[in-house]
Amino acid sequence: MKIFAALCLSLLLMQPSTSVSAAPKKDRAYYEARGEIVWEIRTDEKVLALTFDDGPHPAYTDQILELLKQYEAKATFFVVGNKIKLYPDVLSRTLSEGHEIANHTYSHAYLSQKNDIKKELKDTEALIYATTGQRSQLFRPPGGFYNERLVHIVRNEGYKMIMWSWQLDTKDWDTPGVNKIVDRVLKNANNGNIVLFHDYIEGPTQTIAALKIILPELKNRGYRLVTVSELLNYNKAIPAKIN
Repeated sequence: MKIFAALCLSLLLMQPSTSVSAAPKKDRAYYEARGEIVWEIRTDEKVLALTFDDGPHPAYTDQILELLKQYEAKATFFVVGNKIKLYPDVLSRTLSEGHEIANHTYSHAYLSQKNDIKKELKDTEALIYATTGQRSQLFRPPGGFYNERLVHIVRNEGYKMIMWSWQLDTKDWDTPGVNKIVDRVLKNANNGNIVLFHDYIEGPTQTIAALKIILPELKNRGYRLVTVSELLNYNKAIPAKIN
């Protein structure tokens, strides 16, 4: 009997493990692979997307639009609903000059349980549509903060969530100095990148002075400056694996 029990134990120990595998880590790689969040794209083409957050602003946005026109550049503006209410004409001009409008919440609401993110999205979208007659397709969370709940809401509301290339956060909102903004962009720009600027900050801006240096240099390097939606069309297909 003892021999039989020992044999059964030995056979049991020889069985392959049936433990449950760990849940996937929901980090940048996880969301990129699923196509739910975009930080940048892979492409051999010399294209970049410039993005501007937190506007519109009656003076700063207009000056940025003039520079973009001068250098034949297009950009994507992630707009805040309460600014649209104040400056609808600036938003209309932005769209009429061929730039892209995207949703950045109504009150620049950071992700938390206290904020009704769905309402923030809907209220801003209603203003975008009332002002321009068009709906936006892209969304960027203020501060770049996100979680699974936000990803789910954004997807269900019909948006693509757009971040930015980590090395191309200009931090212009913190007025680090024109040269620092310029260096951050020109030393790190590469094919398929998304650059983060702001067309509204509290107080004086250094973004416009920096753009006067950045835009002609990027053009000299052969880059085409396109909207985020245009950039997504350049995404390099990954060939299927052959067994």
